[in-house]
Amino acid sequence: MTQLTNHPAWKALNDHHHEMRDLSLREELAHEGRFSDLSRVACGILFDFSKHLANKETINLLVDLAHAAKVDEMRAKMFAGVKINNTEDRAVLHTACRAPETAEVVVDDENIIPFVHQVLSQMEDFTHAVRSGEHKGYTDEAITDVVNIGIGGSDLGPRFVVEALQEDGSGPKVHFVSNVDGQDIASVLKKLKPETTLFVIASKTFATEETMLNAQMAKDWLLKSATTDAIPKHFVALSTNAKGVKDFGISLSNMFPFRDWVGGRYSLWSAIGLSISLAVGFDNFRKLLDGAHDMDQHFQNAEPKDNVPLLMGMLGVWYRNFYNYSAHLLLPYDVRMDKMAKFIQQMDMESNGKAVDREGHHMSYATGPLIFGEPGTDSQHSFMQWVHQSADVVPVDFMICKEPHHALAANHASLCANFLAQSRALALGQTLEEAKGDPSRVFTGNRPSTSIVLPKLSPYHLGALIAAYEHKVFVQGVVWGVNSFDQPGVELGKKLAKPIKEILEGRTPNAGMDSSTSHLINVLMPR
Repeated sequence: MTQLTNHPAWKALNDHHHEMRDLSLREELAHEGRFSDLSRVACGILFDFSKHLANKETINLLVDLAHAAKVDEMRAKMFAGVKINNTEDRAVLHTACRAPETAEVVVDDENIIPFVHQVLSQMEDFTHAVRSGEHKGYTDEAITDVVNIGIGGSDLGPRFVVEALQEDGSGPKVHFVSNVDGQDIASVLKKLKPETTLFVIASKTFATEETMLNAQMAKDWLLKSATTDAIPKHFVALSTNAKGVKDFGISLSNMFPFRDWVGGRYSLWSAIGLSISLAVGFDNFRKLLDGAHDMDQHFQNAEPKDNVPLLMGMLGVWYRNFYNYSAHLLLPYDVRMDKMAKFIQQMDMESNGKAVDREGHHMSYATGPLIFGEPGTDSQHSFMQWVHQSADVVPVDFMICKEPHHALAANHASLCANFLAQSRALALGQTLEEAKGDPSRVFTGNRPSTSIVLPKLSPYHLGALIAAYEHKVFVQGVVWGVNSFDQPGVELGKKLAKPIKEILEGRTPNAGMDSSTSHLINVLMPR
């Protein structure tokens, strides 16, 4: 991007930004045609960009910058299986997990699509066996509860989707354990019966410390009331490490594999999504994949000015690098999407929260923003005061479903009214005159937002929405020149924790640490 900032497309946007300083959203939104000019539909989902600090010229210039950054070329490479994760020498093909059986994607001389659909068939058969009661526990009772044990991408995506879609109660209740804090797994296990509980151990390497420690706790819990013969009936593994799975005692017939071209934070479409399939049924899991695949098709084929993920990504670049806005807020007006912000936070910040480019050069410009959020209307009674009147401006994504999952019409009308009022208030503000001379009630307005309207929270539309955010992150990573598919910051923490744990366990002396860490070790050392 050092060179890109010198590109005519970047300079044109910089000049345009200076011209846009006097833009008033209050005035712009008085024009009837603005909505049709700046709203788009993809996969049946409406994306209204009309409340952004942008006009048609802005969109054209952002598209020019995307082209200058070679987003289209990198996109083609990603879908074709080229190893664009250069630091780990891996392809990036979570998109292949939702591709049809007729597709062909070649990695290392292998068409990987047959493997993808072989795993999907395995997931379908197992899902049917569990949900129908055919797969039974060691006392010959049907499975009533499933515990997904994983962390990061093996937890956040599946947890979000399960909580968003599991409402009909037709399948087993799915629980999630991620934290190494023993309270996490203890609070789940105390509600369950060993005879009717299935554990899904989600770890690519089958060596992730937090996951394997919790898996061992689950195994010990089961073996208090059963013998080791029960393990194959109560444990399945989502992993690439067959030896580790077998050594743990899990039957390899209950191992659901995936490949290294699926990154953790993009893995819910793979075997990692087994907990989703168990919760909502394989047919609904397939619809989730179909929605994501259709968004893939849109991202690949739509004209740039109509390409929703491209516009989402480039508007983010517009605010991060030209307006210097350092955060982005997600506000789903649907309590079923409670975990969305946390999931997208990982997807975005772990991907693009980097200060070194793909060539290893330290960058002097801003990259990924802080991502945060929670459902409306709760947010209106917590941090929205700051969003409306702080000196900091935060672009917002508002989301809502036109059709609710309940029959409470008055509640949904109130929800929709608040959804609309918040974006309107951020855009238009309130003048001193409208505030009747009270300066504390003046709102500057001109605070940008996207309004996203799903027809309903179906598996298809949720899959499409998640894929749109994945591709948004990809677009921004390409423009900023970062590798969006590694996570060296995560690895450093793991590396430093290992010797500290050895000290805390009394296996090595407390030496070689900085003074603060050394004293804190003494405080936390068991007596």
